[in-house]
Amino acid sequence: MPSERTATVRQEIIALLGGRFLSPREISAEVGISEKEVYEHLYHIEKTMNSREGALLREPPSCLKCGFVYKKRERLTKPGKCPVCRAEHITDPLFSIKYSSE
Repeated sequence: MPSERTATVRQEIIALLGGRFLSPREISAEVGISEKEVYEHLYHIEKTMNSREGALLREPPSCLKCGFVYKKRERLTKPGKCPVCRAEHITDPLFSIKYSSE
């Protein structure tokens, strides 16, 4: 039986990300939802945080084989293959929230 939530899933994610970087896998484990759901919530959080007093920060994924960093990637999800060496060993993107008062 799932535990009762006192806050919405997005509120829980926002509280988790305040001041620290976490991967979608870590967020999923903390909040108790699937990674796929985490990406959907992060997309909506990014839209609302940009219009309020804060922003969703991203640390882009990188290739573990050649070191390529996905600096210009718009999608929040983890890429499948490296465009340089075609390796599939990619780090997870990391997310955090920075409030404009910080």
